[in-house]
Amino acid sequence: MAGHGKTKTTRDHRTIQKWAEERGAKPATVPGTEHDDHLGVLQFDFPGYGGERLAEVSWDDWFYTFDSRDLEFVYQETTRDGRQSNFFRLTSPHREDA
Repeated sequence: MAGHGKTKTTRDHRTIQKWAEERGAKPATVPGTEHDDHLGVLQFDFPGYGGERLAEVSWDDWFYTFDSRDLEFVYQETTRDGRQSNFFRLTSPHREDA
């Protein structure tokens, strides 16, 4: 079907939070990657996917870091065969090596 497996990009907080919550994912960061008092690598903790290596954070803190780093959320709603997709990555449009 058209649109399955299509990658989208957004910075909209509501779109990102809705996408994560539909998958049961919680905002998280990777412990040990912090910079001073700022969050480190942003992630989502999906149920059943090894979240013991992640530290849950608030949506406010997650989005503050997302915005301050001027990131974009690249994601899929569904896989090519129409199943719900958990694919996402965070990119910076200003980094040449991103």
